[in-house]
Amino acid sequence: MAFRDGPFENLKVPLIWTAGLTVLVVLALSAFLLISQRRGDPEAQSAVRGASDQVSGGVGGVLAAPVRWVGAASDYVGDYFFAVSENRRLKAQVAELQAVADANIALQNINSRYEAMLGIRVEPPVPTQTARSISESRGPFARSRLIDVGTGQGVRIGNPVINEHGLVGRVVGTSSRVSRVLLVTDVSSRIPVLIDRTDARAMLSGDGSGNPRLEYVRGTDSVEVGDRVLTSGDGGGIPRGVPIGVVARGIDGSWRVKLFSDRGAIDFVKVLKFEDFGQLVDAEELNAPPLAALDTAPAPSATEAAAITDSVTRRQNAQAGAAQPAATPAQPPAGETE
Repeated sequence: MAFRDGPFENLKVPLIWTAGLTVLVVLALSAFLLISQRRGDPEAQSAVRGASDQVSGGVGGVLAAPVRWVGAASDYVGDYFFAVSENRRLKAQVAELQAVADANIALQNINSRYEAMLGIRVEPPVPTQTARSISESRGPFARSRLIDVGTGQGVRIGNPVINEHGLVGRVVGTSSRVSRVLLVTDVSSRIPVLIDRTDARAMLSGDGSGNPRLEYVRGTDSVEVGDRVLTSGDGGGIPRGVPIGVVARGIDGSWRVKLFSDRGAIDFVKVLKFEDFGQLVDAEELNAPPLAALDTAPAPSATEAAAITDSVTRRQNAQAGAAQPAATPAQPPAGETE
């Protein structure tokens, strides 16, 4: 017969009474342990203490479970209600860090460009002045910029302007602190250039587009697509060898130049303080006599000295003989006829 079919099927034990009974049992066991400890029976004390620990451990676990459940539920509810504010705080922090990261990237780019510009070396060496573009003028054909250096920094009209990639243009106007740069793409820009592969001369002419024309090319088959174009130095306005771009074919079939300076922004530039080729060498070295080192030659030997003396004597005798007048023919005596 099952337990529920017996007389105790309707028996219900309230939870409060169960908990109270459990507490009474624990108290009774505790009192028994105290009494047995006073009597001094170690074996009885250890046995009772072990049973008490097992019972109290189980009861403590049962009683602590609701406390743990309540704590976990409160943590879940707190996390749920504070998730929105925490999300907003994290988003604000991410936005601040993103702004710092963007600023760091911009500074790294500027620093790398500064390093590239500092690494530019012009042959022969020419004094330079670093500048920053502060304004830009655009139109159907006009292409120019303003830079923040002028005559106060030694900039003069005609000075070439470059960036870390190649030639940008020339200075066409100056003041004490500001200069105007005419870009190579301006319609009035004319720059003598050469083809690096064949050393052929040509003229780079701007027409307002992004790719200036290559005109007056000397030689036959001296230009091919992909040839590097450099400044030729003809005319003395720009030093030889400054990179400009590569040759390409235009839609109309004309030769065009893809500029190296278009590879990056033209906001930081260098002005070459180049006036003429006279500043590249010492004039005294150019005017030195061709026989200036003749006195450093070793003295001739006796045989060489005799040969030199004999040659000089013969030369002098020949010059003296050529200088004497020719002898006049003898005249017949007076009165005699043929």
